[in-house]
Amino acid sequence: MANLTDSIKGITGKVALSQDARIEKWQRLQYGMFIHWGLYSEIGGVWNGEPVTKGYNEQIQMWADISEAEYLEIAKHFSAEKFDAKEICKLAKDAGMKYIVITSKHHDGFSMFNTATTDYNIVEKTPYGKDPLKLLAEECQNFGLEFGLYFSLVDWHQGHEFDYNNCNSIPESMEPVIEGQLRELLTNYGPIAEVWFDMSAPTVEQSKKFKNLVHELQPNAVVNSRIWNNEGEFRTLNDNEVPKVPIEGAWQTPASIYHSTWGYRSWQKRDDFQGKMEELVKTLVSVRARGGNYLLNIGPRGDGSIVEFEADVLRGIGAWLDRHPGFDDLSATQFDQHAWGEVLTGNGNLFLYVMNWPEDGKLVLNGLATNVTDVKEDGSNTVLAYQVEGNDLIITLPEKPADEVLPVIQVALDGELSVIPQQTIVESEGSWKILPENLYTGNGYADGGSYFTMKKTRVRLTSYLATNEAGTVSLKVAGEADPSRNYRVQLDGTEHVVTGEQLTTAVVGPFFVSANQVVPLNITLAEPKHVGEDLNLVFESATVTKG
Repeated sequence: MANLTDSIKGITGKVALSQDARIEKWQRLQYGMFIHWGLYSEIGGVWNGEPVTKGYNEQIQMWADISEAEYLEIAKHFSAEKFDAKEICKLAKDAGMKYIVITSKHHDGFSMFNTATTDYNIVEKTPYGKDPLKLLAEECQNFGLEFGLYFSLVDWHQGHEFDYNNCNSIPESMEPVIEGQLRELLTNYGPIAEVWFDMSAPTVEQSKKFKNLVHELQPNAVVNSRIWNNEGEFRTLNDNEVPKVPIEGAWQTPASIYHSTWGYRSWQKRDDFQGKMEELVKTLVSVRARGGNYLLNIGPRGDGSIVEFEADVLRGIGAWLDRHPGFDDLSATQFDQHAWGEVLTGNGNLFLYVMNWPEDGKLVLNGLATNVTDVKEDGSNTVLAYQVEGNDLIITLPEKPADEVLPVIQVALDGELSVIPQQTIVESEGSWKILPENLYTGNGYADGGSYFTMKKTRVRLTSYLATNEAGTVSLKVAGEADPSRNYRVQLDGTEHVVTGEQLTTAVVGPFFVSANQVVPLNITLAEPKHVGEDLNLVFESATVTKG
């Protein structure tokens, strides 16, 4: 990047949340507890005296080929005498979580709530005889936690065959049961923050119907993308996925403490407490630093008790959060990624999460265009020496970090966070040449109606431009775009909507570029069908020219 005057202003450093107030409220939940609990928990990953090592345990009925009659025998022993909704909510609070999502019904079709649609449920078929969702929903309200529901669209009891990919279509005959159960769940358990659909391969009409039912009965609830056909309001990523790049829109990473299962396994190896806690703290921070929500699962035993190792890990995460208060007030930033870790911002500070402690003791933050007033180790009184070279903040670290789980460096700022992206292009002889390596990509996901059709997409191309002298400019793009679609081109407050053909064959403009200010050039679809729709644009190069 060529030199500019010292007075150059960067882009806004804080990543904004959704402009939809309902989705913004959901994004602010940030970190929650997932609970997988059902008859499979009583089986505990063992069938006929042998560990079942294939597949997730919550799907053990399929993997061990257990008949429904045999499965119902398990229900006769499901006393759940140690299920304690208050204990679960207290653990969530101790872990720093803001909401709980529990499995109301998994693929086995056994309803873990009181339903009139079938007697295949916990109230009528087990010695427990109560509705645990009712108890948990009430305790969530007592503890100030939001409540959400997982609902599988695969249902082996209602007629779906075992499918190792869980991509069963939904016959019309199953729709009344699904709708009936959703009506019960959405009317009998108080306010619902999130409805977490899972698997199957519904039609577009079915996805819309189920989503509309949620909105009818719980207008403040947010629906996840596994309702499929791109009808969801936030994108559920792959299990345990931490994206390497920022994702556009609202999204969530569902995470399990052990990646091989979500439901309880009696034979699961549980060791290296410190390593597991560090892994999950780092995952939480990475997801938050990329702008997503983090939903971390526990798998209680069949008797309802929480596995001690899992509870200890969650409390360990909560203890780390207590040592670094204010985490839930922080926002993702627009810094380029750094090999040493992640960055969040809030309350006039930057927080640098040092996952890879630099061997030379120097931590370099590139692209900071806001003055620094103080640097210290968060959670300690250790003031750190620092220097500024251009837009690089260079911090001298102590020999050892104060926090052994994940050290945090707090940087106090003199004003609003401003960032200069590393690929900012400076005017040269009246023009800017943009190459693919200069682009910042807004990424998303789209699906064709099922889990295995989900694919990553590009929904925005951005280049950052700067100049010492303001002026009127035009844009010429080389590449291929979808001729049937319209594209929105935005530059420094001005925008033009052009066809795909015009984008790559004509000059687009005019635009105005301000002086001494990094300005984004964005190319998006003018009217995307959904937030994750791909641009369908092959970008070869572009030139922005003055005059």
